[in-house]
Amino acid sequence: MSRRIYLDYNASTPICPEAVEAMRPFLIGHYGNPSSLHWAGLPAKDAVEKARGQVAGLLGCDATEVVFTSGGSESNNHAVKGVFFANRDRGDHIVTTAVEHPATINPCRFLEKLGAKVTVLPVDRFGMVDPNDVWKAITPETILITVMHANNEVGTIESIPEISAIAREAGISFHTDAAQTVGKISTDVEELGVDLLSVAGHKVYAPKGIGALYIREGTKVDPFVHGAGHEAGRRAGTENVLLSVALGAACEVAKEWIGMPQVKILRDRFWEGLKGIFGERVTLNGHPTERLPNTLNVNFVDRFGAEVLAMLPGVAASTGSACHAGSVTISPVLAAMGVPTGEGMGAVRFSLGRATTLEELEEVLGMLKASV
Repeated sequence: MSRRIYLDYNASTPICPEAVEAMRPFLIGHYGNPSSLHWAGLPAKDAVEKARGQVAGLLGCDATEVVFTSGGSESNNHAVKGVFFANRDRGDHIVTTAVEHPATINPCRFLEKLGAKVTVLPVDRFGMVDPNDVWKAITPETILITVMHANNEVGTIESIPEISAIAREAGISFHTDAAQTVGKISTDVEELGVDLLSVAGHKVYAPKGIGALYIREGTKVDPFVHGAGHEAGRRAGTENVLLSVALGAACEVAKEWIGMPQVKILRDRFWEGLKGIFGERVTLNGHPTERLPNTLNVNFVDRFGAEVLAMLPGVAASTGSACHAGSVTISPVLAAMGVPTGEGMGAVRFSLGRATTLEELEEVLGMLKASV
C-alpha cells in the first residue's frame, strides 16, 4: 500500500490550519502572563478572551459561561465532581447511563466512595436511553443528571432536549458530554437545554491538552483546581494561552461544518459498499438515523475486529473488542446495547473526517474485498 488512510477521527483529529496560525504568535512572542496588567500580559489576556468568545459563539452561550480546561476528561470530571461537592446540602444522588465515557462513569464511581448514590440507566439495542427511565430514576436527593450527547463508539445521538426538560422541571442540574458532537452537529446550549456541556479540543481540530466546560449562569459548581482566582475563580492555574487561542480558532471554523452533509454521504456509501461485500455477515451498531454523520460502527460477524484491521495495512480505525488470554471481550458500550458476543467481537469503528475522500474509502473496500 502506497499511502496511509486515516479513519479514526472520533479518536483524534488533525489540527486545522487556522488553529496553527492562531498559535504562531504565542510560540514566537507574546509570552506575558494573562493575569499581568502590563504591556506583556494584556495581549495574552485579550487573546484568551477572544478565544473564549469564539467557543461561546459555537455553543450559543455567553463568553462568561465558558471555562477553559485541559480537555474533555477534565471537563467531565469538573462537571460531575463540581456539582456534587457544591450541592451536598441538597442531596447526593446522580443519574447517568451505561454507555457514558469513562471520564464520566469513573468520577461517578469515585464519588460513590464519598457517599454518592449513582443510578446507571440501561440503553436499548441502538444505545439510546429512554427519557422516561430518567424521569423514573429521579429522587428527592437527585442533584445531577449526566447523559452524553452522542456516543463515541457507535455515534448514537441521545434525546438531550427531552431529558434536559425533565431535569429542568425537577430543578436538577443537567450535564452532557459533547466531546463527539461539537463541530459535527449543533451544540447550541439553549436548543439542548443543558446546564453544563463538555468540549474536547482534539475532537474539533484543535490540539490535545485543551478543552472547555460550559457552565450556565447560576449553576452551582465547585472549582476543579484550587488556587488563585483564574477563570473567574472556577479553575485555578495560569491560562494556557497557546492552546486556548487554538481552540477558539478551531471553534470558529467548526461553524461551517455543522451537519457534515458531504461526510455523511461518504459514510453511507461506505456502508453500502461493506454490505455489498459481506451481505448479512456485516451488521450495524448504533441508531440507524439518530447517529453522528461521520460514524460507522459495524460488526464483522464471526470475525475478530483485530483480524479485520490486520487485513487493512495502513488504515487507522478502532476495534470494539479486546483479546485477553484467548478469550474475547466486547466493549462495555456494545455489551450494554445487548450486542451478542459473536457479533461484537468483530466490531470495528470507522470514523470519517473533513479530509476523508471517496477514493480512500474505495481503496479500503478494495482491500476488504480482496481479503475475502
